[in-house]
Amino acid sequence: MAKAVKKYPGLRLLRQDPFQCCISFMASSNSSIPCIRDRLRRICSTFGKKTKFRGEEFRVFPRPRDLASASRAELLSCGLGYRVGFIKDASAEAAGGGLDLASLRRSGYQKAMEALIAVPGIGGKIADCVMLFSLDKLEAFPIDRWTMRILERYYSRAVPLPPGTLTPKKYAELHDKVVEYFGPYAGYAQQFLFKMERDLGGGRWLQDRDSGPTPGQSTGSSRRR
Repeated sequence: MAKAVKKYPGLRLLRQDPFQCCISFMASSNSSIPCIRDRLRRICSTFGKKTKFRGEEFRVFPRPRDLASASRAELLSCGLGYRVGFIKDASAEAAGGGLDLASLRRSGYQKAMEALIAVPGIGGKIADCVMLFSLDKLEAFPIDRWTMRILERYYSRAVPLPPGTLTPKKYAELHDKVVEYFGPYAGYAQQFLFKMERDLGGGRWLQDRDSGPTPGQSTGSSRRR
């Protein structure tokens, strides 16, 4: 950890709009980074409002009601596949106030986790990403296969991995161990370790499939060409 912090001084966490962050990670499951980027660009191009910045035209990320009212065909045209129903329903919940993402910034970690994983299509990893990158929960530590490899390589004694499939119960237990070891800023530890390990792995990281975009990767507005 000390080496990673020294190597990447000034590394920061994103603080995205909660709805944009939530939908972006829901749209990213089981996809390569290039596919995720294209998918989010198409969402913005199809549903986002036009805006200009420094003479260039962009389309911003759509509002909850824009995606909630979209047809299934329109969402499928963005390459969302089986995620369409999850994203449409989550958007409707956010638009109607059933999923009050902004209020979760004021809640504790556990309450925010429970609210997020109650939404179909959101598991522990996506919930932790949303909490870390948009809800100010610095103890959130997104765990996927890459993170588990990092923990196994460098922290196998301090944070032993559970055997078998990472069920929701095992995910929560492992997260507790991680926070116990790294402390209340565990999310920063995850970012430093992930950045260091990805750089050591070179371009191979960008070619592999994962359960979401690289933690910390921007999922911003789409530039209209």
